Amino acid sequence: MLTTRLAQRQERDIKLVPYPLPAAGAFGLWIGTADTDFILYQRDTTPAHQEHIILHEIGHIVSGHGSVESDESVWSELFPDIPPELIRRALRREGYGPGYEREAEMVATVIKEWATLLETLKFPSKQKTDAAQRLRGAFDDHQGWL
Repeated sequence: MLTTRLAQRQERDIKLVPYPLPAAGAFGLWIGTADTDFILYQRDTTPAHQEHIILHEIGHIVSGHGSVESDESVWSELFPDIPPELIRRALRREGYGPGYEREAEMVATVIKEWATLLETLKFPSKQKTDAAQRLRGAFDDHQGWL
């Protein structure tokens, strides 16, 4: 899974947390702590939408945007099962502007398109030529994607 590879590369855990976010609010949220990135995503939507939400939040992580910052009382109300001190330490960013959102959306789209392409490029294992083996190695070894 992509989050496993990203966590290894960044040397920080990534935890995906399905959560019943309010329908009128954000579909996803990234909360970065000192050693873990929590991605909260809308529990009550389709799997395809959940995947896109997660990829969007990953887009913020890989783009270096910083995690979301807000009023503690809002976080306590939305996420009563997350300790307030964890939220206080985790929330470090001033808020995303439209540019950050577009960038995160672009990253999500590129990752999804690339993963979909790799799924369609399955090379037969019967091909024994060096060129066929190199192609298969380049395109079939995509463990860590979606």
